[in-house]
Amino acid sequence: MACPYQVCEWRSPEDLTKLLDLELGEAGQAPAQTLQHCRDAIHYSVKTNHPHFFNQLYVGLDHYAMVGSFVTDATQPSLYTYEMAPVHCLIEKVVLEKMMEMIGWVEGGDGIFNPGGSMSNMYAMNLARFQRFPEVKEQGLSACPRLVLFTSEECHYSVAKAAAFLGIGTKNVYVVPADQSGKMIPKELEKQIRTAISEGAVPFMVSATAGTTVLGSFDPIEELADVCEEHNLWLHVDVSSAHSVAWNPHKMLMAGQQCSAFLVRDKTGLLQRCHSACASYLFQKDKFYDISCDTGDKSIQCGRKADAFRFWLMWKALGTRELERRVDHALEMARYLTEGIKKRDGFRLLMEPEYTNVCFWYIPPSMRKIPDSPEFWQKVEAVAPKIKERMMKTGSMMVGYQSHGINANFFRMIIISPWVSTKDMDFVLDEIHRLGADL
Repeated sequence: MACPYQVCEWRSPEDLTKLLDLELGEAGQAPAQTLQHCRDAIHYSVKTNHPHFFNQLYVGLDHYAMVGSFVTDATQPSLYTYEMAPVHCLIEKVVLEKMMEMIGWVEGGDGIFNPGGSMSNMYAMNLARFQRFPEVKEQGLSACPRLVLFTSEECHYSVAKAAAFLGIGTKNVYVVPADQSGKMIPKELEKQIRTAISEGAVPFMVSATAGTTVLGSFDPIEELADVCEEHNLWLHVDVSSAHSVAWNPHKMLMAGQQCSAFLVRDKTGLLQRCHSACASYLFQKDKFYDISCDTGDKSIQCGRKADAFRFWLMWKALGTRELERRVDHALEMARYLTEGIKKRDGFRLLMEPEYTNVCFWYIPPSMRKIPDSPEFWQKVEAVAPKIKERMMKTGSMMVGYQSHGINANFFRMIIISPWVSTKDMDFVLDEIHRLGADL
């Protein structure tokens, strides 16, 4: 797909600071200068809607979602009470109910939109602890024994951050080994649980992953659910057998940053009881309308953006079938790219992709006759960083790279956009070769 602009206009931090008028002054500026600031911000920002942006687990913004953002930014609702955000309180309820239906919770549950998947993971951890030891809300950590939770070595780093933030401690996050495809091993989870119990700790939660950040791997959720049921542990992930769900429509569904839902299967008001502070100036009990619409006390925030609206507007405009078609298209493009990698000289797959994360190495011509050895992989380690530098400086595309365990640096290609084509997949491989053939 031809595009009239680059993915990015790379400048070093020092050069960009000189190019932009960043200092704040006592006097205001003319409208023309303000408009120029906007142009500069757009010009030097990464164009995440570009067809050759594959760098992150999100891409751009659907245009219906963008209109939704304009509406909420213009009207500035805040979702603590129905009286302050009547439309959006109702919309959030409908969207959450539909999401719960889609993951298989036929009896419903509870939930809330919040600023990102990392926050959803923290909500899950806090709720799991509160369910087990409700006295922690008033008495603090002294009301609890030493608590331990379990997650995969492939998990998102926000799990450890949440444990630190909530006072559980990162050393009480037991990391469970994953297999070669990046899936948590249930038997290893069992071993870790027994170890924690033998140490006098109290296991309380398992945080599983459906689509890991790097490899796009899906943990064996049903097997993990059986383990959790046996040991009475809270299971947090994004399928019907879980106690709670983190679902980020701003990623694969392109609902725009940030649009994240935390869903909980509980229907007893656990979310409210865990986080409520009962502020009398907001949550009066004698209001003239149904106060169940006042959802703000479920949240750890006070003011809260109407993030569900742009997802709702996009969903209404496109329909479920089109959203499903977009996901299918991304998976189809991932399969096409995978086959292209297999057929091309100098490209090697790290593993068969399970999702739309395609991980691979590029081996320049000068290295292709070197036998596999520590020295060979040491040379390969330097290839991806140099190609990434060149692609950023030319602005031709953006693809991420990283090392992983014993594996040398490889490219991690994330395919999401419904507008990319097989030509774009071919371009990526052609461009990597063009940028790295002389290495």
